[in-house]
Amino acid sequence: MAANYELDGIDTEIVDLLVKDGRRTLSDIGTAVGLSAPAVKRRLDRLEEDGVILGYTALLDHSKLGRPIEAFTELRFAGKTKVADIAGVASGLAEVEAVHTIAGDPDALVHMRVRDVADLTRVIDLLRRTGKVTGTKTLIVLASDTASDRGL
Repeated sequence: MAANYELDGIDTEIVDLLVKDGRRTLSDIGTAVGLSAPAVKRRLDRLEEDGVILGYTALLDHSKLGRPIEAFTELRFAGKTKVADIAGVASGLAEVEAVHTIAGDPDALVHMRVRDVADLTRVIDLLRRTGKVTGTKTLIVLASDTASDRGL
């Protein structure tokens, strides 16, 4: 796939509809964009094959799953640490949703969800276990306003 993939207007509408509700039926999407369900299916297949649509996911209420606290931890590493080693620092930690390696200071941003502050402390200690982490700073999320919350 080219670096700058061009979507036509209908593909853009289809993608926007799926971002808002990944469970929309082909028929419903077709009605919204003026195509038949089989035509929508062909477009979705192409968007998936071309790597524009990477998958479909469910939005979860993490508090009902026992992990109500969301936090981001900045990680700083020793200067000669390889990016691959940074990315793998959270390997095996179920509480960690993502590790983003970033340019500048800090070196990585870890997104996690935990049960309570004691659990957060435990996970941070585990992140530090490699000995390559030279510093951390943790921010606890109070509230989130996402594009989907705003209907975008």
